Amino acid sequence: MGDIKPEEISHSPMDQLQGLEYCIDSNPSWVETIALGFQHYILALGTAVMIPSFLVPSMGGNDDDKVRVVQTLLFVEGINTLVQTLFGTRLPTVIGGSYAFMVPIVSIIRDPSLAMIEDPQLRFLSTMRAVQGALIVASSIQIILGFSQIWAICSRFFSPLGMVPVITLVGFGLFDRGFPVVGTCVEIGIPMLILFIIFSQYLKNFQTRNVPILERFALLISTTVIWAYAHLLTASGAYKHRPDLTQHNCRTDRANLISSAPWIKIPYPLEWGAPTFDAGHSFGMMAAVLVSLIESTGAFKAASRLASATPPPAHVLSRGIGWQGIGILLNGLFGTLTGSTVSIENVGLLGSNRIGSRRVIQVSAGFMIFFSMLGKFGALFASIPFPIFAAIYCVLFGLVASVGLSFLQFTNMNSMRNLFIVGVSLFLGLSIPEYFREFTIRALHGPAHTKAGWFNDFLNTIFYSSPTVALIIAVFLDNTLDYKDSAKDRGMPWWAKFRTFKADSRNEEFYSLPFNLNRFFPPS
Repeated sequence: MGDIKPEEISHSPMDQLQGLEYCIDSNPSWVETIALGFQHYILALGTAVMIPSFLVPSMGGNDDDKVRVVQTLLFVEGINTLVQTLFGTRLPTVIGGSYAFMVPIVSIIRDPSLAMIEDPQLRFLSTMRAVQGALIVASSIQIILGFSQIWAICSRFFSPLGMVPVITLVGFGLFDRGFPVVGTCVEIGIPMLILFIIFSQYLKNFQTRNVPILERFALLISTTVIWAYAHLLTASGAYKHRPDLTQHNCRTDRANLISSAPWIKIPYPLEWGAPTFDAGHSFGMMAAVLVSLIESTGAFKAASRLASATPPPAHVLSRGIGWQGIGILLNGLFGTLTGSTVSIENVGLLGSNRIGSRRVIQVSAGFMIFFSMLGKFGALFASIPFPIFAAIYCVLFGLVASVGLSFLQFTNMNSMRNLFIVGVSLFLGLSIPEYFREFTIRALHGPAHTKAGWFNDFLNTIFYSSPTVALIIAVFLDNTLDYKDSAKDRGMPWWAKFRTFKADSRNEEFYSLPFNLNRFFPPS
């Protein structure tokens, strides 16, 4: 071998990812756009079905109630996604239901004043109204932080180094929804995982009419094949004498969604009745809103790279958080049983099929709204077994996490200071929430267990979230540990040009409001 040149040893940092077929403001043909939008809709169904399937039965609700909640959640997801892509950050992000709200919602379900109601239907309605009231009050946190630009001011303390653990754990922190769920039905989950990787990676160069059909539609094709395989196993009686848990996870006819769904049903605000308000419930829910804010901040930054855009300026990021707060308000008014956040799996799909087009996500929002009103058709797709979604998550969550790691290219990783901050925040970001999870499973309550329920909910919710723990630790260490002499090591010279809207000419192309609205809301 000849002498190795310096440029052959390292790679220069790049503002935007390379190799994407379509970026944020370029679009495939309309036929491809519709198919890609439908693919994002299918992926969004996983969370939209999982959350109500877990919560509604514990509230006393029946299958009819579960179907109505799923429809309502999808309807509001569609509205929130359209609003976010038009007036929020304008990034190609699906706004879906959030698991961050599970701790305070379960606490409301277990509230003695609600749990003692004997009539299951009355208990369901009373609990739903209590959750609605808490979401409506708590949404004010994001609305205020976002539209007042307070979050933009806070984001000035974030460096590329500080954001690495946050964005990385937005993906890695969801590991319990990956292979542990695949393992509940390995005969479906593992073939799905293998098939999706083969189509999206090994056969990505297979083309039909110059379109890499297998890479671009790997999710749709592999889901259809494995779903049909799962239905064949169900119809042949393969699970007839298996345990109930196995049947619930593997069978395609156990969701009870199709038979319970109406043909046409348009969700509307306050359909469950007038919300009820409780200070303790609302305060606990505020912690979930803060967690949702932090997780969405990391997801927005990941989406910007996977859409080949520049990092969203502080003003744009804060604007998106404000509109997400409006979305949580809509969650409370409609009764979706959870709040809103950026769908991490849909962000990962941007990188998997290399399509970062905003229009594709807007089309997927149209599918969410349309199929939420046509109950039978939406319920058909929502009956896909959970292990199929979990197999996809194994790839897409990991892809989002790797985007977080890519921000290390703008920092000096030969610095012991930086190695300490990244290592400690990543480890504790995984370890502390795992301690909270294991403690809760053993003791049936979180480590914070005082007589003040709202205080318990607040702490348990905050420390249940890996990205939130990582942000607290990474940003604190990054801004207190030798920070004056380490601006270059932290990546601040690169980061500075993206902190304001006018600092980079590309920001106007990616983040300007439509319909010439920038005249009335000038960017800062």
